[in-house]
Amino acid sequence: MLEVNSIDLHYGAAQALRGVSLKAELGEVTCVLGRNGVGKTSLLGAISGQHPVSAGSIIWEGTNLAGLKSYERARRGIAYVPQGREIFPLLTVEENLKTGFAPLKRRDQQIPDDVFKLFPVLKSMLRRRGGDLSGGQQQQLAIGRALVMRPRLLLLDEPTEGIQPSIIKDIGRAIGYLRSLKEMAIILVEQYLDFAQELGDRFSVVDRGAVVYASNRAELDEKALKQAISL
Repeated sequence: MLEVNSIDLHYGAAQALRGVSLKAELGEVTCVLGRNGVGKTSLLGAISGQHPVSAGSIIWEGTNLAGLKSYERARRGIAYVPQGREIFPLLTVEENLKTGFAPLKRRDQQIPDDVFKLFPVLKSMLRRRGGDLSGGQQQQLAIGRALVMRPRLLLLDEPTEGIQPSIIKDIGRAIGYLRSLKEMAIILVEQYLDFAQELGDRFSVVDRGAVVYASNRAELDEKALKQAISL
């Protein structure tokens, strides 16, 4: 389980996160909602180790992640799919996928069958350069690369942004399948409420760097959720 406990995060003198707390458990999707620029990406950056927190703690599987670099967190099963995908455009699809081998032991350096089961288009494009793929295909590649790491915590930063509806459905089905395996916790940063509500088990709304609404699915107040997002 992941426990984010009252973290603050600063960029110089500017404070991006204020006392943010969050939980994510195996077999669940925790959705982080909110407008642009409110701190959602900063939260994922804090969890993945891209940005150090200035207060609070991040506990993953009983270990405080404070002081651990991004690659050390990756070795502990944390995979991050950033906003904008950030694939390597000059590498082939296969080479992009194999960059996910970096935190793995040699015996585990194989592309899991689930990558091609979830995103069959990648198998047919293994020799094509990443930069030649459509935006939606690049998003599938970015998620596939993360799955190559065999993560136990998967961080997804707005995977539906700028993606055609048919591929959004494919990504939604993939997230649902991964949740059903109960082998990983998933944190989904999203702006599309319908997409998040369909998949989410827990919901947190962030505004101005703070959580202004939080609920699990059973206790969700849809009116309060929408109101918090529109703040």
